Amino acid sequence: MKRMFSVFGCAALVLASVGLLWTSEPEAQATPLAVGLNYVVPPFVPGAKPRTPESPDETLAAQLAEKLGAKEVDARRISAGSVPADIAKGEVDIALLPLSSGRQQALSDAGMAIVPTGYVARPMAIMRSDTDIKSWEQLKGRTVCLSEGGLYTGHIASQYGAVELVKRAPADSLLALRTGGCDAAVHDAYMLNTLLAYPEWKKFSATLPPGPKRDLVFVASRDNAKAVAALHSLTRGWRGKHYLDELNETRVRDIAFEVYLDQEVPDCH
Repeated sequence: MKRMFSVFGCAALVLASVGLLWTSEPEAQATPLAVGLNYVVPPFVPGAKPRTPESPDETLAAQLAEKLGAKEVDARRISAGSVPADIAKGEVDIALLPLSSGRQQALSDAGMAIVPTGYVARPMAIMRSDTDIKSWEQLKGRTVCLSEGGLYTGHIASQYGAVELVKRAPADSLLALRTGGCDAAVHDAYMLNTLLAYPEWKKFSATLPPGPKRDLVFVASRDNAKAVAALHSLTRGWRGKHYLDELNETRVRDIAFEVYLDQEVPDCH
């Protein structure tokens, strides 16, 4: 009897231990990766029309979070000038911003590691092919469509005297151009050049030459060796797979489709 009790007693202890494992709380998930961005896309509102944002930065930040084992991205809007302080205070872990070469050098001098993504932002204007606008200066007094969070919002008005019409997303800006709501639309040249290859955009193929470039770069503290190594590995992989070109193609296709779905009136003639 004692031996039988011992056997059953041990078995019960084993089962109890297994039961404890099954019913115990799961391990805590990794914390979000706080990434500083030029613009944070507002949360999607049920019933709203899906829209592709102006920049691919949140998509790229999500890939970095996955590589670092973070459960998600905690996107926070910051300015380039505050990056060193924001990182030092723990406000953000890493920044992903479009920066001029001069700003990149200033951040490097401040102890930051700069890792280019390969994406280059340059302002470009497109208009109807029969437009009388032939230079950026001729935008003065004309209506120019842009999108929220775009790098060029505010600058076209201040630099050229244009009347800016800021829309929710590129699709809304481009739809306004097609339906006569503005004289020109200004977005990244990388995106617009791909869009203009579509036959349905032939009537809107007049352009103004792209302006100064800004590189979309990751910024991290040089002391964060793990993050810096991950950034170099990630961007090296993107270059090897031509990932940014593929991403741009996908984004442009989505934007063009969003415009197509929403265009309820014929092109102005």
